[in-house]
Amino acid sequence: MTALAAAPTVTSIAPPPRVEYQTHPSQYRHVKLAFNGAVATLSIDIDESAGLRPGYKLKLNSYDLGVDIELNDAMGRIRFEHPEVRTVVVTSAKEKVFCSGANIFMLGVSSHAWKVNFCKFTNETRNGLEDTSKHSGLKFLAAVNGACAGGGYELALACDEILLVDDRSSAVSLPEVPLLGVLPGTGGLTRVTDKRKVRHDLADIFCTSVEGIRGQKAVDWRLVDGIAKPAVFAAKVQERALALAAQSDRPADGKGVMLNPLHRTVEADALRYQYVTVEIDRAKRSATFTVKSPSGAQPTDIAGIEAAGDQWYPLAMARELEDAILQMRTNELDIGIWLMKTQGDASAVLASDATLMAHQNHWLVRETIGLLRRTLARLDVSSRSLFALIESGSCFAGTLLELALACDRSYMLILPDDEAATPKITVSDVNFGLFPMVTEQSRLQRRFYSEAPALDAVRAQAGKALDADAAFALGLVTSNPDDIDWTDEVRIAIEERVAMSPDALTGLEANLRFNGPENMFTRVFGRLTAWQNWIFQRPNAVGEKGALKVYGKGEKAAFDWNRV
Repeated sequence: MTALAAAPTVTSIAPPPRVEYQTHPSQYRHVKLAFNGAVATLSIDIDESAGLRPGYKLKLNSYDLGVDIELNDAMGRIRFEHPEVRTVVVTSAKEKVFCSGANIFMLGVSSHAWKVNFCKFTNETRNGLEDTSKHSGLKFLAAVNGACAGGGYELALACDEILLVDDRSSAVSLPEVPLLGVLPGTGGLTRVTDKRKVRHDLADIFCTSVEGIRGQKAVDWRLVDGIAKPAVFAAKVQERALALAAQSDRPADGKGVMLNPLHRTVEADALRYQYVTVEIDRAKRSATFTVKSPSGAQPTDIAGIEAAGDQWYPLAMARELEDAILQMRTNELDIGIWLMKTQGDASAVLASDATLMAHQNHWLVRETIGLLRRTLARLDVSSRSLFALIESGSCFAGTLLELALACDRSYMLILPDDEAATPKITVSDVNFGLFPMVTEQSRLQRRFYSEAPALDAVRAQAGKALDADAAFALGLVTSNPDDIDWTDEVRIAIEERVAMSPDALTGLEANLRFNGPENMFTRVFGRLTAWQNWIFQRPNAVGEKGALKVYGKGEKAAFDWNRV
């Protein structure tokens, strides 16, 4: 008797789980924090079985996106919850290994988009250390107490100083080119040259060697700042940490602000926070970000700001906007255009800005400005088209005007027959440099290529509510359609945009947005990231016999020897 064939099974592939960027020290699996007066110690102790996605083990203190999410959260808590901290010592809790960098097997099984977004977030986290050191006086010391390779060395490079244990085995290395056929993914090449001023021929040897450089040679080549024997390493770390702390003005008696969980609702097609809403139109492949103004009485003095804590409007709004950007960037890859809107009272935004300006040297206000600066910079480097829609009821003023200035285009409605309802924008003092881009220019300087006549004309109108015609005349908006043309002009612009190649748009936007002076950060994002993006798709790296694919399998990579 012939057995009946089994009915075919239909397997539906569930989408990968959403990546969550919100966490808390009680949930950490990879990072440990300890506090001792002016010095905090951030120990890397990665749980190899706690990868963010299945398919790999995080051995040898190698990391994935989940590790950097914890690192980013830990840095935020040090900034806001521990103002007494002046130096952060970044070290390892494991013997003989500091950090071996991004997990290679994770990279091998990840999609191209995942690898690129992973590198972008880790770039932002490391750049954030340098941004905080420069603007907030929080210093960083890498206490490299074991082997330090790839992304592990890139983390050390982001610190103000690197101290390497001199135990005859611990070395620093960037082995990605010879070992994996890719580039160091988070600024290693650029920081070796631009920051540490390693001579280019020595950097060439360093970046094409697997074994790395150790001991006095690492000091001589400027790869580290100092070395110490194991018996005195801890004492030397403490000495250098205190010396760095002496350079900081963070207050020993400051009152920290607890960063409580965000109040957020995640829906199938929306993210909803107190001040930020993101609504997704999947058919149009678009998302609308709406940022609200503060409402109700707002504190104007330090006592009131401290009492408000993490509910103080600029801090609360910045945390929500940052989370929304990260959520959309990682979890909604098909949504190609973000439409930026605001809603509320422009005068309330300007009053909030005035408080920021008045108290900008206070540590808590300074850290809040820093979070706003870094969040707006995340918007700049997001590979999405950005259009601002300035409609009735909007409040693009001051800090919120930065959202429009960050966009690729801005459309502002004019209502010739209804002066009361016609939207206005207002430039304030914060728009002239409080939130510089990674080019160290304000977005107004970027917009006008730092040309004095255009900037002077805008500055002359600062504080005035400008309608669409006035804003257009000053060059502050792209188009000023009236109510008859508004719907069709905006609709056509959006439809045309989303019909274009996402790859070409990413390249176009990145080139046009960063038209100012080049520096280390722009080289990391603009040049290094572009090359890595390309290399991540080349067969020599990710083909069946590519170096990244065969790593750990006992096979030799098969390269196409054509130089492209």
